[in-house]
Amino acid sequence: MPTLILVRHGRSTANTAGLLAGWTPGVALDERGAAQAAALPDRLAPVPLAEVVTSPLQRCRETVAPLLAARPGLRAHTEERIGECHYGDWSGRKLAELSGEPLMEVVQQHPSAAAFPGGESMRAMQTRAAEAVREWNARVERDHGEDATYLMCSHGDVIKSLVADAIGLHLDLFQRISVEPCSVTVIRYTRLRPFLVRLGDTGDFASLAPRQEPPGSDATVGGGAGAP
Repeated sequence: MPTLILVRHGRSTANTAGLLAGWTPGVALDERGAAQAAALPDRLAPVPLAEVVTSPLQRCRETVAPLLAARPGLRAHTEERIGECHYGDWSGRKLAELSGEPLMEVVQQHPSAAAFPGGESMRAMQTRAAEAVREWNARVERDHGEDATYLMCSHGDVIKSLVADAIGLHLDLFQRISVEPCSVTVIRYTRLRPFLVRLGDTGDFASLAPRQEPPGSDATVGGGAGAP
């Protein structure tokens, strides 16, 4: 079965503003995010790609644009099911403000029970994304062979949920996974089990340096902004 490269979109204007973007329109890459996207073709240069699949949201489409420009034979397929979680009434709100909501504790500690007001549950998000991956695995294998590699550009919570699905980790533990903007996560699927080959690889260790304000124990809903 194929190998899947999961790329989180580059850093966005919502990431730097501390907003939970969700499906809010007009959320673009910021200057750093655009530079991350521009570096992606060289990072992936040794890897032949059979297909590119992207979330319909602008920040993902902007992230894969330089890669597509560098490989004229590729075009991006849009896949709604790997779009960001539908955060409903939380969309566009500041994460600092949301941290005081009672639901946030559920999102952090028991995400399989979390459903966003006016939006979807985290369980539904994982289910739709995993179904999309399985269907694309079959399609890529049919069209390009079992050794093919393809790329999906998606969002932090979606990628974390797909990693959890691949390694048999309950969704309630998926907040322990971290994927920074424009990081590369690789899952190799086989007939009997998937293998996690890379997780959140950016090639940049700046985010490991001490910060003025050490990160807390809660995960950033949506994925966070990455290194300063």
